[in-house]
Formats: sequence, C-alpha cells, structure tokens
Amino acid sequence: MKINNLLISAGFIAAAGMTAAAATPNAAQLKNADSDVILHAWSWSFDNIARNMKKIADAGYDYVQTSPAQDCYVGEGGGLALFSDENSPEKGKWYYYYQPTDWTIGNYILGDRDAFRNMCDSAYKYNVKVIVDVLPNHTAIDHKAVLPGLDNAVGGHENLFHANGFSPIRDYNDRLQCTTGEMGGLPDVNTENPDFQKYYLQYVNDLINLGARGFRYDTAKHIGLPSDPLDPKVEEAGLSNDFWDVATGRKPVHGLWMMMPDSVYIYGEVLQDKNVKETEYAEYMDQTASGYGHVLRHVLETGDTRVEDLNNWQHPVDPLHLVTWVESHDTYCNAHESAGLTDDQIRTGWVFLAARKCGRPLFYSRPAGSTRQNYWGNNKAGEAGNDEFRHPEVVAANQFRAAMSGQPEKLFFTGNGAVAEVARGAAGAALVNFSAKEQKIKLDTTLPDGEYADAVSGTRFSVKKSKVEGKLAPLTTYILYSI
Repeated sequence: MKINNLLISAGFIAAAGMTAAAATPNAAQLKNADSDVILHAWSWSFDNIARNMKKIADAGYDYVQTSPAQDCYVGEGGGLALFSDENSPEKGKWYYYYQPTDWTIGNYILGDRDAFRNMCDSAYKYNVKVIVDVLPNHTAIDHKAVLPGLDNAVGGHENLFHANGFSPIRDYNDRLQCTTGEMGGLPDVNTENPDFQKYYLQYVNDLINLGARGFRYDTAKHIGLPSDPLDPKVEEAGLSNDFWDVATGRKPVHGLWMMMPDSVYIYGEVLQDKNVKETEYAEYMDQTASGYGHVLRHVLETGDTRVEDLNNWQHPVDPLHLVTWVESHDTYCNAHESAGLTDDQIRTGWVFLAARKCGRPLFYSRPAGSTRQNYWGNNKAGEAGNDEFRHPEVVAANQFRAAMSGQPEKLFFTGNGAVAEVARGAAGAALVNFSAKEQKIKLDTTLPDGEYADAVSGTRFSVKKSKVEGKLAPLTTYILYSI
C-alpha cells in the first residue's frame, strides 16, 4: 500500500492547487487500450464487489465498474427490489441511484463511504482498477429531496439548475435543449456554475483519494461543450461551457484541480444520434460505441452477419477510444432491447468483441437468476450478478485479448456470413460461429500452418496454406494460439 499512499499524497498537492499544472487529457485513455477489459458490476453493492474481487481478477478483468456511488433519492420506503410494480410485495427501483440528492460518497443501495474504501483496497490488492459511474448532469426528479449541504454549496437551491433546467427536452437534436433542458423529468444542473463545479470536483477527488481510477460519465452528451450555446443563466453570469475542462483536469475551479488526471480513465455515455458532437467529446474522453453494439446484437439475434457493418466501428473517432459492449444496463433494463438474448449469444458476441484489437470491451453483469421470462432474476439490488462474467469462454477471451496486445488485426468471414475469424497476426485467432447451426469451414487466416487446439474445449483445427479448417458447433467460439 505504500506506493498507493504516495500517489494519493501527490494527488492532494494537485488538488490544493499548490503545484498543479494543466493536465494532459486522455493520458490514461490509450494505455493498454488494446488489452483492457471492464466488468460492469451492475447494482452490486460495494461489499459484494469486494468479496468477489479475486474472482474478478482471476477472470481477467482490468477494471470493475460500479453503479453510482453518490447520495441518491430514497424511493418507495427504501425498498431494495431491482424493479417493482404496484403488485410487487417488495418495493424499489434500481434507477434511484441515478437520481442524485447530493454529491457525497455513499447511498442506501450500494453502501457507505467505508464500504467504498474497503472495495477499493480490495481492488488494489488484486491489481484491479475501479471505475465509478458519475452523473453531474441532473438531480432527482423530486428536486426538493436535494440535501441542504448541496444547496448551500452552490449559493441556494435556485442556483443549482439551468434557466432551462425544468423545461422538458422536446427536440434532442437541438443542442441548447439537449444540454440545458430537463431529461425524462430529471432537472438539469447548472454544470457551468463554478460553485457547483468545485463541489462536484471535491466529490470526484474524494473518490480518487479512496482508490477510484476511472469514471464513466452518465448522460455525457447532455453536458455542454465549449462550442455549444449557453444557457441564459450562464450567459448572464459571463461564464462559459467549461465543465469538461474542469472535470478532466485541464483547468482549476476556485483554485481546486482534479487529482491525478493522468492516471484516471474517463469515458462518457455519448449515445449516438443526430447532432451528437462525437469528435468534440473525444477531446475530453473515450466514448460508448452504442451504434456498434446495435449492429452486433442484430447479428446475434438473426445469425445474419453484416460483414461491412461489423468491419465498420460505426463511430467517427479512433476506435482505440471506444468502449464497446454486446449489451449495457440500458439495453437490458430500460427497453429490454437485449434482454431476449441468451447467455450463449452474449458469450458469442463477447468473444468477438474481446478478440478485436480496438475498443475497450465492457461485460455487463446480468442479475443472478435472470431468465428471458424474468429479467430481474432474484430481484435484489446490491446482490452480485450471475456467474457469466467468469464463464470459461469469457475468461478465455479476456486472456486472449491480453496475450494479443500489440498484434495486428484482420477479419475474415465465411461466404454465408455465419462464421467470423478475428486473426491477430501470426500469434492467434478467435473463431466465432454466430449461427444456430454447425458450420464446417475452410477460411483464410494469418496463422502459420500447423495444428491448433481450442483453449477451452480442446477442439482441433488445422491450418494448411493459410486456410484454417475445422467444424464449429452452433453459437460457439474457439480461441487458437500459435505462441
């Protein structure tokens, strides 16, 4: 722990503004971008993440992502159901932790500040880095639930929100509405208010001080960029859209700097749509590849491989700066867009993603006991998810990704589009059968001629004259090494 303590001490100096210099943004973004994998421990309590940290590390994850850690709205009497309807005996909603009432560490769903600290200590022990889901964009729908400490810090409740903060967004392609208006009933915070920025940055620095080494910015596209129009309050005060400069360590606010900006990984939920400024957000953070996830899920659902679409990352920025997924908590929990996919399909998609050179794959942990008929499984917030995150195929893909770091990539597909090969130079390849039928292949490869055995099942494949030959079971993947 001595090394960690030294890093934290250095961070305190920067946070105090004593010797701070402008940070180099994205310094942590490129490091290990072609080898890292993230486990999204969705709705796991801090204690449950800590208890499972060895399993997480042994399964090959470099990061574990928590759900939001700040104080949040207490709904339905503090019930801890993942989701309840009016007829449910137990009450609660998972999304209450996405409704901040204060920006201090700890909430009734995931655990308190000490539990967060213990989780980070466990992560450090196993060389796993913690990403925290953060959401400065809005407060709880019931804005009167905001705690007095937050109101006082920003100079009164009325100063907490944009002038448009209670006006519903009607046109998401209108950047002023999108970045200053009320989204889904959630009042929009005046993120350009320096007093709020300082208060929020104190929360971020506290998370870093306790051991956090990454942040996922929820609703990032709803927080304005320097080029975006100004909210009337912001314009009247002579301020600018500088939140991202403060939040990523480019500039201080009231003398306070973000701690350790060059050692913290940042990515944002910038869901792709019309008039979303992906290239400008890329100056500050990595981004979610929501378009690519949609394409991959279509392939998994239909077995119809769209070669051109899978070759194209569906995003204008460098794919090394993308967080990729088969599914996210939003695609699973909100519209249930991905909830109908089987575990076999999810694993198949994961191996394809993890084997690729670019992107930083995120594995979403579904609720324990979940089925296609019951999305919520055991229906308890705070409980650990199912064991799919450490299924042998998933672990093999994670290990393969780490082993292939630095190797070139080339994709090959069978003529019928059923099988994809992710070839990583002469070092290895992943074979993926997207179809529900057995496939016999003779497919181009960059592997040297020879005999190969799958890392999980031992299934044999041969390579002759730069062609890989063998049989693939339905919805199954194979990891081949030549080193």
